[in-house]
Amino acid sequence: MRRALLSVSDKSGLLDFARGLTTRGFELVSTGGTAAALTAAGLPVTNVSDVTGFPEMMDGRVKTLHPLIHGGILARRHEPHDLESARANGIGLIDLVAVNLYPFARTAANPAATFDELIENIDIGGPSMVRAAAKNFRDVVVVVDPADYGAVLASLDGDGPSPAMRFDLARRALTHTAAYDTTIAEVLDSVRYDDGGTPVREPAALAPARLVVTATKVRDLRYGENPHQPASWYAIGGGDGLGRPAIVQGKELSYTNLLDLDAAARIALEFDEPAAVVIKHTNPCGVAIGTSATDAFERAREADALSAFGGIVGLNRALDAATARALTSTFIEAVVAPSVDEEARPILAAKPNMRVVAADTSAFQAPATAAASREIRSVLGGLLVQARDIVAEARLAWPCEGVKVVTKRVPTAEEWRALRFAWRVCAHVKSNTVLFADAGRTRAIGAGQMSRVDAVQVATMKASAWQAVERPLAGTVAASDAFFPFRDGLDAVARAGATAVVHPGGSVRDAEVIAAADEHGLAMVLTGRRHFRH
Repeated sequence: MRRALLSVSDKSGLLDFARGLTTRGFELVSTGGTAAALTAAGLPVTNVSDVTGFPEMMDGRVKTLHPLIHGGILARRHEPHDLESARANGIGLIDLVAVNLYPFARTAANPAATFDELIENIDIGGPSMVRAAAKNFRDVVVVVDPADYGAVLASLDGDGPSPAMRFDLARRALTHTAAYDTTIAEVLDSVRYDDGGTPVREPAALAPARLVVTATKVRDLRYGENPHQPASWYAIGGGDGLGRPAIVQGKELSYTNLLDLDAAARIALEFDEPAAVVIKHTNPCGVAIGTSATDAFERAREADALSAFGGIVGLNRALDAATARALTSTFIEAVVAPSVDEEARPILAAKPNMRVVAADTSAFQAPATAAASREIRSVLGGLLVQARDIVAEARLAWPCEGVKVVTKRVPTAEEWRALRFAWRVCAHVKSNTVLFADAGRTRAIGAGQMSRVDAVQVATMKASAWQAVERPLAGTVAASDAFFPFRDGLDAVARAGATAVVHPGGSVRDAEVIAAADEHGLAMVLTGRRHFRH
């Protein structure tokens, strides 16, 4: 009779899997809580302690660490001396190992978990059995993911798992234990002993001495930014946000689609009001708030209708039927929203190629942990780590503490609303940028220019291209992601027609720039925080 050793913390699918093994002639061997669950379900099970002749001891710390267990897993069926050693020592062979490990990550996610609780959730026997089974994968099937139970059972109905399947299961098992150990190391790196010799758990560091990132491949992508560049998509941690979104419909997501969807979602997160963003090449071409998602989208689209064609849309409200009709009235490549209403789906289906993604990004609005805030980029031969840029100074209505007026003229109530709106968007546009807006919509965006004068000229040119008026930006406000190093940029803003401007300040020529604003009669607000985006 073949034997299967089952010892799992995650018991989802366990009983059906165990029943399937029993009907296929396997004897079940198990431990502790797993054995109790199998017994309660009426399944025949042999306790590990009956195999080893030793009771589980030390609060369960020692139960499977025994030659009668590990010899049964590691014995090579094609090596006569292994089989002879097993017979001589009364070691029964084990043909299948289904193990998943103590929930260390779940325990560590609880900030109230004590140091001792962390230590007791470090699994010892489980990883040892998984590694042993993976090492002897030619003879032992190892399963660490309940999602694989069905495929394993199906394979047992034929000639058994193929060599390729056995190796794939073993490889994934070793990845599982590697990720487990990595998580333990990273969490314990945040523990320090105080002067009294007591372990104190500190918040995880944004940039620890040794950075380990665990990511799971979602899928290979068709290609990267260009057809000659291979590319893949990975999820970090639980795959929140755009790690593993729900794909509602549409063509396969591309590398650039995902970058644009990310850019759209980041801007949408800045707003509590219904907001919509239209992205082209990771820069917004239109952003608006409105009375509803539909209103916001239509206003954002019309902020630069020419550029919006073929754009990527981000919403911070559910995609409802009315918004679906507005989206399908023009050519949109992709849209991301927190959810998609059932009533919207048949309307969206009229544009089957349009990619529709539902992604809950709320956890990223105010990251609770350093790991959630951490952003990583590669450079040649290295990585750069930083905290995600959050426009905290615009979370409250303006005027507020830290946001100061430096000109003779104070913004009007309408200008205050427009300045705050512009500032929340400006932080997400590639530097150097100057954008123009009113209280609820961008009017023109000069993105990624080599100087602020160039940025103003690009914005003015774009506004003039679609508004048949002499000064299309008259009466708007302007936002600059960094200070004006000379007054020429401020003069350009005034010529464009803006009546108020917001920027961080901090230039050695701030006084000169402020004087220029006073000359033009502009209201100028300084935030004290720069928002470069490279």
